Amino acid sequence: MAARGRCPGCGSAALVEDAHYAQQQLVCAACGCVLSEGLLTTTYAEEEHLREVAYSQSTGQKEQLSRCLQRGIRRVQDLCKVLQLPRVFEETAVSYFQRALQHPSFHLVSLEKKELLGGCCVFVTCRQHNWPVTMGTICSLLYAKQELFASVYLTLQKELELSVPALSLADLVKTHLNSFRLFQHAADVPARFVEDKEKMVARTMQVVELASETWLVTGRHPVPIITAAAFLSWQSLQPAARLTCTLARFCKVAGVDLPPPAHLRLKELLEILLRMASQLAWLRVFNVDKKTVVKHIGDLLQHRIFLLKNAFCLEDGEERAAAPGEGSPGEDSPGSPPAAGGAAQEEGCPSEGKRQCEGGRRPLLPPCLINPRKRLRTAAPSPSDSAITGDEPISDREIEQYLRGPEEIRAFRKAKAWP
Repeated sequence: MAARGRCPGCGSAALVEDAHYAQQQLVCAACGCVLSEGLLTTTYAEEEHLREVAYSQSTGQKEQLSRCLQRGIRRVQDLCKVLQLPRVFEETAVSYFQRALQHPSFHLVSLEKKELLGGCCVFVTCRQHNWPVTMGTICSLLYAKQELFASVYLTLQKELELSVPALSLADLVKTHLNSFRLFQHAADVPARFVEDKEKMVARTMQVVELASETWLVTGRHPVPIITAAAFLSWQSLQPAARLTCTLARFCKVAGVDLPPPAHLRLKELLEILLRMASQLAWLRVFNVDKKTVVKHIGDLLQHRIFLLKNAFCLEDGEERAAAPGEGSPGEDSPGSPPAAGGAAQEEGCPSEGKRQCEGGRRPLLPPCLINPRKRLRTAAPSPSDSAITGDEPISDREIEQYLRGPEEIRAFRKAKAWP
């Protein structure tokens, strides 16, 4: 289609409008000179309103940022729908994601970290609204490594100055047990493994509280402790049919992962329960071991405070009064196990010189103090200290080399008197 005017290059009046790659351009038919560029739509908002923007005014950076933002928002919304979060949670998480994407700290990060940024915003929103969700749950949904997710989360919390409260242990127990497949009948779950959810949650909460009172929770990852507590609670509700089940099989049937430290936490819980069982008068006639003590978890939890006070040498200095019919204070049953880490350790017992812990009781201390994994390294002796003076004490292994019998003494005297 011809247009008015002349070409500034050759002066020809043969000017036409050519739709080149969907762009309207004014071109000289004689020399091919482009007199004016076309108009280009660059954003979705302008496309909805049928607005055209000149190509020279469009920026690829703006379009790229817009698409990245939109993909991130859709990812955040999809994650909120999977977690079945309320609408207000979704709006808060989207606002955090928009703020983070505009922050300079997240402009030059890798694409993998930008994809995890939306999950971190959802995680922060859930924690702020006291919604029980773990970092492992978000990572499993995003197929992400927890180490990388944690680094992005800490950066987000620091740069945006977000206040994130810690998740309580009670909420974490309820959240973790919600993923167990033991509360409804299924084809791959045996009938004897199915348990009532409310009963199991209540019993697990009591076992976790016992672990918290005996220093088994402090400084530890909570998931292995909850897994071990859930296993003991599940066994104690129907011990006749479940005592033969192992922890690994329990986790497999429940459809949850078995964390490696769960076996250690289970062993520590059983040791605490055995020491508590040794203080019950009606259990002293039985040979209670690690398997049979599970049958009496209900009674042990019911009298938890009294049994802990009698089973351990507390640091408050209070003397324990023996209950009628219980015999001597601290008397252990024949099947009671030795104290974890050795009952001979008396560190932390009050008035050690005046009053020893009765019945081989040990103080209620954290496991890291009872069974230390690392020994303190002593400083290397200096050359002056390592010099032999002859006054060094003789060790027990070397003392036998210096002890001599009567015959050796007589032979030594004869050899000494020989000229």
